[in-house]
Amino acid sequence: MHARKPGTWLVLVLTMMLLGAACGDDNNTDAGGENTQTAAGGEKVSGTINVSGSSTVEPITVRVAELFQDVESGVDVNVDGPGTGDGFVLFCNGETDISDASRAIKKAEADDCAKNGIEFIELKVAIDGLAVMTSPQNKVECLSFPDLYALAGPESQGFKRWTDAQALAKELGSKTTFPGNLELTMVAPGEESGTYDSFIELALEKIAAKRVEAGKITEDKAGGTRPDYQSSGDDNIIIQGIAGAKGSFGWVGFAFADEAGEGVKKISVSKEPGGECVAPTAETISSATYPLSRYLYIYVNSKKLADNPAIGPFIDFYLGDGIKAVGEVKYVELAAADLQATKSVWEGKTTGTRDGGN
Repeated sequence: MHARKPGTWLVLVLTMMLLGAACGDDNNTDAGGENTQTAAGGEKVSGTINVSGSSTVEPITVRVAELFQDVESGVDVNVDGPGTGDGFVLFCNGETDISDASRAIKKAEADDCAKNGIEFIELKVAIDGLAVMTSPQNKVECLSFPDLYALAGPESQGFKRWTDAQALAKELGSKTTFPGNLELTMVAPGEESGTYDSFIELALEKIAAKRVEAGKITEDKAGGTRPDYQSSGDDNIIIQGIAGAKGSFGWVGFAFADEAGEGVKKISVSKEPGGECVAPTAETISSATYPLSRYLYIYVNSKKLADNPAIGPFIDFYLGDGIKAVGEVKYVELAAADLQATKSVWEGKTTGTRDGGN
């Protein structure tokens, strides 16, 4: 064994000190000792992330992207909101990295992803309610699920006034008296929207199934609404249509309706005729006492996650500091247990759907 020369030992010590300082920088700790790095090894990341899908989830993801820019200015996040269904088409064709969704993925959509070799990670990020709306000039205060079916279901095609739906509503057990001599102007999401699908699933589906059994409608009509109305995948356009007609009727995500303020009237909803009328509020939606409550999601393409170094840090941020965007854009935050479940799915990079597949 040979003794090291003093000069060699000094060089070694200095080298180790410099390496230690570099590691300290990479840890990127703040004054409180918290790790603030967003990329593996503390390195800044760059790249482009393409997100499309739900117009309801779009404001959340846009706000998260804005906050993320303060941390990783080299990452461009492009967010578009054509609708949940259209978003899944792009996602399952491999054209986007992340898909915003105002409902869980359907079996047919998941099958399309599988056919194209696309595995995904399903992440629940917020809660929303569907706000049923009309003009502030309309005296209607509460509608039951049978009322909603009578106004918007597949048997209401051709109804031009609110009172046209009265007989059908009564047949379904409704106690509601619809406003007389008032034109029914329906403005609502179209088939490309997850908000359309959620409304059918929550409000119309069970009644439609019973009507099929009774021979009142055919199976092919049970899964939709009346086709003769002004539809849009843009919630802001729907809001404008609701505000602009005295006898308007439609629905959007709660955050959009709440943002519209006194320009629209949010109608309370009961599941059963004569049941408790519950108004859509952050509290009733969070507790799921509001009958038209639903979860909101993002879906991450697993292969693109592996190939694009910007996606991982973005989702880390989304579910960490970025989750405050949910409240900032006036949506309802997940309960602690739900958020932890989402984080566990992300940490395990667990693919497939827990809530969808129907």
